[in-house]
Amino acid sequence: MKSAEEIMNMLEAFDLTGSLRDAGELSGVSHHTVARYVAARDAGALSDRAAARAQLIDEFLPKIEEWVERSKGKVRADVAHDKLVALGFTGSERTTRRAVAVVKASFRVGRTRVHRPWVTEPGMWLQYDFGDGPVIDGAKTTLFIAWLAWSRFRVVLAIRDKTSPSVMAALDVTLRRIGGAPTYLLTDNEKTVTVEHVAGMAVRNPAMVAFARHYGVTLHTCVPVDPATKGGSESSVKIAKADLVPKDTNLLDAYASFADLEDACEAFCAQVNARVHRVTRRTPDAMLAEEHTRLHPVPVDPHTVAFGLTRVVPPKTPMVTFDSGQYSVPHELLGATVWVRVHGRGADEQVVIVHVGATGPLEVARHARATPGSPQIIDAHFPPAPPGALGRVPLARTTAEAAFLVLGDGARVWLAEAAAAGTTKMRVKMAQAVELAKLFTPEEVDWALGHAAVHARFAEADLASILDHHHAATAAGPVNQAGEDRSLTQGTRGWATLGTATSATTATTATEVTA
Repeated sequence: MKSAEEIMNMLEAFDLTGSLRDAGELSGVSHHTVARYVAARDAGALSDRAAARAQLIDEFLPKIEEWVERSKGKVRADVAHDKLVALGFTGSERTTRRAVAVVKASFRVGRTRVHRPWVTEPGMWLQYDFGDGPVIDGAKTTLFIAWLAWSRFRVVLAIRDKTSPSVMAALDVTLRRIGGAPTYLLTDNEKTVTVEHVAGMAVRNPAMVAFARHYGVTLHTCVPVDPATKGGSESSVKIAKADLVPKDTNLLDAYASFADLEDACEAFCAQVNARVHRVTRRTPDAMLAEEHTRLHPVPVDPHTVAFGLTRVVPPKTPMVTFDSGQYSVPHELLGATVWVRVHGRGADEQVVIVHVGATGPLEVARHARATPGSPQIIDAHFPPAPPGALGRVPLARTTAEAAFLVLGDGARVWLAEAAAAGTTKMRVKMAQAVELAKLFTPEEVDWALGHAAVHARFAEADLASILDHHHAATAAGPVNQAGEDRSLTQGTRGWATLGTATSATTATTATEVTA
């Protein structure tokens, strides 16, 4: 087989000489070769491809086609080669791979799904989907991702589950954040949307139908197992999970609370909606401002049928009663109306409380089941408690009391302990302490009051005695005190000389002997 350059050289030599033999000599080939290519050019069948030749695998091609058809184009070439060897094929695996590749390419012709660019219309389509969120406090969360088709505006919300009330609340918040409702909603066939399929037709969930009717939108679902129908939301899910779910690739730390995840979702939306989109070359925020004119208004009152039963929070106690149990809500909701429902069964049963505010429905509390007499309380739902009986602190109400308490923490401790001990003439002793602060320093008097409180010395002269002792000890310098590495107990070293004559005694005895 000649290359394209060799063929062109032969034809150029023939055109120059007009002789097959001369052209063959100039090109270095046989004149028969030149004649064959000249004839092919004259017939319009000039090609640089080699003529087809019979191969060992030709008789096995029908079997390869059968295997590719059965596997829908997924059979591996090495598996096909092993099967061919068992059938008596003696060729190489490379030959099999080439044959399988050719058959697969032929199989895909006409079966490949061709994607046509979707030219969207403003205000028409909103797609939404779900993604697996991070685990917070041992509970798995879910990311709700909505994508407005024309402006490419995205809304990402953190929800605790994919039940109908949670999904409806997320949709309501999404529509209010967008600033309007589109004509169509497109999503998957979740149980919250599609109950079943009959003859290929999706049977809608009545609760979701009522929700869509309330907001004036038409609900559509994709064909099962066909995520390409809503590629916009699918891509948004992929991007949101990559940026919000802690992984080794993004070096995110675990979220301390569900509120932290909500803040991260809000920051993510602000970032992606303010960034220039690679297709439209505009920011979604700017395009959404234009799309607002094609969106219809969102009802002022959200759809709340699926949120459960209504309860009014008492004006002074942030607790609601449901099924003979009491549950706490944030104290900011005093006097407000909330919706209460049950989610789950058995040990996983939970009571979910939702409040509908200016920005739409919001889950404000989730408790385990309460029993009569044992309410479910979350401490964060209550403001800081007043002092009460156990937290009272000294507060000056007169000038004399203020002069005493200004001495320091020791004075406050003395006042609290002396009052608890039933000390008499406390005002007189407090005035004496103020007078002593003029003779000594206020710091010394405060120190003495603290020690008097610790050792329960509340008599009339106790404070002056402690001050005198402290002042004398300070003036005399450091004193011997027992500690971890020192004891004041008398040692036995003096007993070591017992029975041993001292030098003075020896000298006296020697004098007497001399005399």
